[in-house]
Amino acid sequence: QVQLVESGGGLVQAGRSLRLSCAASGRTFSSYASGWFRQAPGKEREFVAAINWIGGSTKYAGSVKGRFIISRDNAKNTVYLQMNSLKPEDTAVYYCSAVVGSYLHTQGGRYDYWGQGTQVTVSS
Repeated sequence: QVQLVESGGGLVQAGRSLRLSCAASGRTFSSYASGWFRQAPGKEREFVAAINWIGGSTKYAGSVKGRFIISRDNAKNTVYLQMNSLKPEDTAVYYCSAVVGSYLHTQGGRYDYWGQGTQVTVSS
């Protein structure tokens, strides 16, 4: 079992930055691929970014590529999502997820573990 806890969300003006953190506890987190997803009100959950356990491979949704950076520190059992040049359309609850293995899934159903989410609100 892996427990995930997100933090770092908040209210920010458009164009500014936020960094989300996802702290993992339980089994060895370094053997898991990690993903960030988000869900805006009235919309379906969507893939944002993923990273493998080595941290050498990453994948991004087109809407955030070039603005967001996913990274991880296995020594700290933590995954990060650096969000730059934020836009109002980035407003959503952001969820951290994890799955055994190194494949970078973009479908939420492929992930076995989820955090409780952290709210990000971007004002115009």
